[in-house]
Amino acid sequence: MGCLQTVSEKTKESTGDPWEFVGLLPLFDPPRHDSAETIKKALDLGVNVKMITGDQLAIGKETGRRLGMGTNMYPSSALLGQSKDESLASIPVEELIEKADGFAGVFPEHKYEIVKILQERKHICGMTGDGVNDAPALKKADIGIAVADATDAARSASDIVLTEPGLSVIVSAVLTSRAIFQRMKNYTIYAVSITIRIVMGFMLIALIWKFDFSPFMVLIIAILNDGTIMTISKDRVKPSPVPDSWKLKEIFATGTVLGTYLALMTVIFFYLAADTDFFSETFKMRSIRNSPNELTAAIYLQVSIISQALIFVTRSRSWSFVERPGLLLMGAFLIAQLNSNHTCRAVNSCRFIYPNRGTYFESSRRIDGQK
Repeated sequence: MGCLQTVSEKTKESTGDPWEFVGLLPLFDPPRHDSAETIKKALDLGVNVKMITGDQLAIGKETGRRLGMGTNMYPSSALLGQSKDESLASIPVEELIEKADGFAGVFPEHKYEIVKILQERKHICGMTGDGVNDAPALKKADIGIAVADATDAARSASDIVLTEPGLSVIVSAVLTSRAIFQRMKNYTIYAVSITIRIVMGFMLIALIWKFDFSPFMVLIIAILNDGTIMTISKDRVKPSPVPDSWKLKEIFATGTVLGTYLALMTVIFFYLAADTDFFSETFKMRSIRNSPNELTAAIYLQVSIISQALIFVTRSRSWSFVERPGLLLMGAFLIAQLNSNHTCRAVNSCRFIYPNRGTYFESSRRIDGQK
């Protein structure tokens, strides 16, 4: 709005003539065409978006309505406990900030305090901005993001500087980071499971049956498992639909259950092969009860194959056959399986010495009195 006043006396003490209305110049600064879609995607991913603007409250509410992020906004006076609204005065500032969709008419110190309070409430807080007045909050936030046309002060205070207009890249960054986190989580569960499985399984076999499983075979299993699990860094994963964190109790509990279950399956398999005729009677197979080399090969094959297949269980958020793995992981798994079978065939032609038995085994034949 433009107004004109004439000061006839030409002194600063003069009250001047009455103001005359000259004209009204409307300004319209709409949001970007992709802002509403970007905010909707962020909300669907469980990211709570708040608007903190220096504009008037009415402008903030209208912008929030256009973007679909809510109109539950308050003036900056509510942050200082100076609101004339008694219903707001009775609400703690921390709770008000958590529930609000945004604040209007704020100054740099207000933005800083909002970020600080959200962090004190155990929220991971990200902040976007472009001006000098945003720099303190950008520096305080866990992730400060300066937009493409930001000032030098905002860029210096930020952790991430966008090089293209718009905020859609932030959603891509959220999805990428969650995919990386999911891969790390999958690897951790697998590492815990396989460690418990190998240690517990071979320990029980050694304690109960006094069976000496070759350490070299354990080394081969470890190498093949590590080679396969390395490809999980490039695996196709399904990011978490909500913000995730390191739930160590859940991770170790899952790994312990899987590892213990597989260890018990190995023990049961060894019992059926070494102490019973289950396989020969049920599947009409030749018994290997009196052939330590063949028992070693069978146990090796069972542990190796199931250990590598365990990757497909730990990498999935639901049923393992529902989420398609990456080609690199599938290729590594198949190569490991071929190596496992080749090693298993080679076991019967290798020589293993069992000092505690005083017996020498060669080519699945027992020859007493030789070393």
